[in-house]
Amino acid sequence: MSIASVKPSTPALLSALLVSSALLASCEKRSQPVTERTPIENVPHAPAPAAPPAAAPAPELRSAKMTGHEQTANVETKDALKAANADMRKVLGELDTLAKPIANLSVEDARKQPTLFDAQTALLKKEGKAPEPLPMAKIEDRKISGPGGQIPIRIYVPKVEGKGKVPPGVVVYYHGGGFALGDLNTYDASARAIAKGAEAIVIAPDYRRAPEHKFPAAHDDAFAAYEWVVKNAGSLGGDPKRVALAGEGAGGNLAANVALTARDKKDSGIQQPLHQLLIHPIAQTSLETRSYKEWANARPLDKATMGWFFDKLVRKPEDKRDPRLQLVDSSMKGVAPATIVLAEIDPLWSDGEMLYHAIHEGGVKAEKKTFEGVTHGFFGLGGSVADAKRAEDWATGRLKDALKP
Repeated sequence: MSIASVKPSTPALLSALLVSSALLASCEKRSQPVTERTPIENVPHAPAPAAPPAAAPAPELRSAKMTGHEQTANVETKDALKAANADMRKVLGELDTLAKPIANLSVEDARKQPTLFDAQTALLKKEGKAPEPLPMAKIEDRKISGPGGQIPIRIYVPKVEGKGKVPPGVVVYYHGGGFALGDLNTYDASARAIAKGAEAIVIAPDYRRAPEHKFPAAHDDAFAAYEWVVKNAGSLGGDPKRVALAGEGAGGNLAANVALTARDKKDSGIQQPLHQLLIHPIAQTSLETRSYKEWANARPLDKATMGWFFDKLVRKPEDKRDPRLQLVDSSMKGVAPATIVLAEIDPLWSDGEMLYHAIHEGGVKAEKKTFEGVTHGFFGLGGSVADAKRAEDWATGRLKDALKP
């Protein structure tokens, strides 16, 4: 017999209907809203939950603003050789006969490439001129202890007319080279120009280079060298209380970082530099700024070469967001006053602009000047490029003022 054929008896059916009606009435009673007559006056009200505090808007990164579509959408790539002035064009022409683009080379081969300074020397010889370096009263090479071993340094003592009893100020100068190339010899002309123009003892430390020594090895060496100079400037004939910083390209990044680290360690007794001279510094890691697009194919530095430098420098992509490389998004409040020298024909021009605004917005005095018709690496070419000599005079004049006793 199937279940479907079983028919309930009439009494059982009536009983089931009565139970269902009772359950329905009970449910309706529970679902009725509380009225004014409901005795709830003795039930304490639960406090309304406090509204969560409004989240502070995330700060807009300066680097993001400068690499946005509205900043770079209509930027066209320019011909660096056509934009260069007559003096600079001669040096670039000579460089093109001597050196290959770096981005396609191994690190070993890239380090053997002639530089702008080599091109200037060759050019002057062709013109029948003797390329003599600026004379110094004394030059001495030493080695000091660093976090990764010995750090080579070179000490430049300038010839100063009518030298008095007051010892000269001191400038710690960091050479360029994209953290992978360059050394004390490559940037000898810049160090000499700073020593002569600022009438200061220049101490130029070398530092560990990538890719053998990845980030932040160079930064660690740079600050160690600064601390050594502060402690030993007196024994070198300088005034240990009057110390400034200078650097070019990667060296400009190192100089700015030393100034920031000194500020952050001020409460630990670290002496603050009096000034920082930053010559077309590396100040951020995006390759999408206006100047990277405008001068993508510039010489001696182009966009591809900067990408090559960063690839050699970092251990992992996250390193590119480190504040020591992404300088432009750091707070510059309380850092040393700055002079910033920029070249018009330079993928790093936007870096310098952003860094200037970051320092200025930090309430710190900053001056900048763009020299038109010249390229990255022009500083130190005063023997053949008139605007390089003007840049050297302008920049070292500000260092000299900052180091006055």
